[in-house]
Amino acid sequence: MKKTFTKEERLCSKRKIDSLFYSGSSFIVYPFRVVYLLDKTPEGPSPVQVIISVSKRRFRRAHDRNRIKRLMREVYRLQKNELLYEEVAKLSLNLSVAIQYVGKEELDFELLYGKMSKTLKQLANAISS
Repeated sequence: MKKTFTKEERLCSKRKIDSLFYSGSSFIVYPFRVVYLLDKTPEGPSPVQVIISVSKRRFRRAHDRNRIKRLMREVYRLQKNELLYEEVAKLSLNLSVAIQYVGKEELDFELLYGKMSKTLKQLANAISS
């Protein structure tokens, strides 16, 4: 599977985002807060849809928020196939995920890579149980 992050993998539907935050489950692996919602009916082109966000309250300048989001997308893109997609394919479910950055300072790529790895492993464990 290609290591890409296409438009079909991004969560854009306002209805799905509202249902995700209204009835989804969540956990925190610092510096990420993850909200996820499993859907039994397979619909849409991608089994996992993700939204990535950084708080404007913590990072006032847009270029800081954009850099963190860019790093988060990259570490997610590099690890999603091995850690998340295999588990979702086994269960034949649709998964909506919101990954929020809740840290107070900008972290470097290597640290974010390790934290995203822990986050995706915990998410895979949560959906399998």
